[in-house]
Amino acid sequence: MTEIVFLVEDDPDGGYTAVALTESIFTQADDIETLEEMVRDAVHCHFPNEQRRSKIIWILL
Repeated sequence: MTEIVFLVEDDPDGGYTAVALTESIFTQADDIETLEEMVRDAVHCHFPNEQRRSKIIWILL
């Protein structure tokens, strides 16, 4: 896999949520800048093996 796409939505409780479209990855944060960091961290946790990890992460706002 060379890329992974996340869909970002407003969270009803405040902040934002991000859901990967092709993997079971979900994260949330209070602001977009923090959400970007959380997405990268979630991808690293989901794919601990760097060789299997996506090289490109798309965040669709």
